[in-house]
Amino acid sequence: MTTGPTRPTDPGNGEGKGNGDDSDMGMGSDNHNHNHNHNHNDSGIGGGTDGGRRSPHRPLLVHRHPDLPRAAVLLMHGGRADGRTPPPRLNLPALRMRPFGSAMSRAPGGRKLLLASVRYRCRGWNGPQADAARDARRALDELTGLAADVPVVLVGHSMGGRAALHTGGHPAVRGVVALAPWCPPGEPVSHLRDRTVVLLHDNHDRITDAEGSRLFADRARQSGARAHAVAMPRGGHTMLRGAREWHRLTVKLVTAILAGGPLPVPDEERPPPG
Repeated sequence: MTTGPTRPTDPGNGEGKGNGDDSDMGMGSDNHNHNHNHNHNDSGIGGGTDGGRRSPHRPLLVHRHPDLPRAAVLLMHGGRADGRTPPPRLNLPALRMRPFGSAMSRAPGGRKLLLASVRYRCRGWNGPQADAARDARRALDELTGLAADVPVVLVGHSMGGRAALHTGGHPAVRGVVALAPWCPPGEPVSHLRDRTVVLLHDNHDRITDAEGSRLFADRARQSGARAHAVAMPRGGHTMLRGAREWHRLTVKLVTAILAGGPLPVPDEERPPPG
């Protein structure tokens, strides 16, 4: 069994440059968005300000909202095991998710996709409080209020992958794509029954444990989920090396989950029939 760290530490090595404002995810050129007071008005670090007073936290940040969305993708970036302060304005884990959102927007049918992310109140998971998962559930409830009866796929990295897996049992969710997720032993899986769940992990990840992803997929499959663990050839935890392959495969997986078609995973990653 592979052993490795079980507490993500938000590596920022080579994350790229920017002001950390993840309100457009590189997709602001499409003006099919509606202004629902959810998007394009802050940096995704928590509540904004109103006359010097802090406004209530809104967990949903909408990047693209077409008139008649056919589906939705909710992105969840990484964080830390512990941390009760808001994510910083220069939020490298959020920047890491931008190219995934951009790739999905460019894909066929991407302009009919409602694309949003979760804004965390805290940068950490914080033990039993599971703050990221709580924010994700609230964001999902808010998203379904904007687009009822639209299937949703959750895409989360690291701590965000854990949050996505925790909230994958929401009635609107059709599937989860977890990128180098943080999967400690004993995580709940029964709520994922009848969902499609794919965990992508590089075996050389030094922040989260690839073996933990495989064990999670095994347990979820035994509980009735269509679960797969896919070994990525490179990328480590930051997914920077071989980034295009991570982006391409994620888009293919999201597309297949929404279409209800076969998943683009290697045969050896498929569970045996029956």
